[in-house]
Amino acid sequence: MNPSSPDLSIIIPSYNEESRLPATLDGIAGYLQSYRGTAEVLVVDDGSKDGTAAVAEYFRIKIPTLRVVSNGENRGKGYSVRHGMQEARGKIALFTDADLSAPIEEAGKLIEALENYDVAIGSRAMDRSLISVHESPFREFAGIVFNKIVRVILWLPFVDTQCGFKAFRRENCGVIFEQQRIERFGFDPELLYLARHHGLRTAEIPVRWGHSAATKVSMLRDSVQMFIDIFTIRWNALRGCYPRKK
Repeated sequence: MNPSSPDLSIIIPSYNEESRLPATLDGIAGYLQSYRGTAEVLVVDDGSKDGTAAVAEYFRIKIPTLRVVSNGENRGKGYSVRHGMQEARGKIALFTDADLSAPIEEAGKLIEALENYDVAIGSRAMDRSLISVHESPFREFAGIVFNKIVRVILWLPFVDTQCGFKAFRRENCGVIFEQQRIERFGFDPELLYLARHHGLRTAEIPVRWGHSAATKVSMLRDSVQMFIDIFTIRWNALRGCYPRKK
């Protein structure tokens, strides 16, 4: 890895986020002022039809290391995360939702865990007392059902695979993003499956979190696709689409 690489890359997958990005980037700018290390911020513009890219570029005044990475067209959150990870230069790469549902100050918990692990994932379910704003009961129930299916089909031990707050030791985890295939909201279980498949150590860490009413996850369309994605991951594994490193 290049010795001039920053310590941390913060990746923000963004689709039509011009209204939420200012508060998010303000918060990240404040966090980086007290962060003891070097850092960069990548806003991955997923074919937005609004001023997402322009808003992000403006914040280079406050975050000189900010870069806008364009997907060219709308490809999905999973593709945006993969693109951002492949463009990142940091020793640790963390992706977070554009609304900062998990406050960026919680990043320290994941970064600390990476002293002993390759992957650290934020979790809402490990300590629900840390949730400031809950989802609707129906959404929470659907999340529990989804997690149970993930555990059964993919043999993953985690109680919350979907929290949009995950960090990786980038050099160790490159193979995950090379082999990732799911491009939309069902990509998280694939990342975690690949981590386990390749013998990477993963820690699940309880984090503060607050539901945003402006979430872009559709309970009907996206939930159905996410369930399909779980079986697609298993099928990909059976077909040998995730070869182990030699």
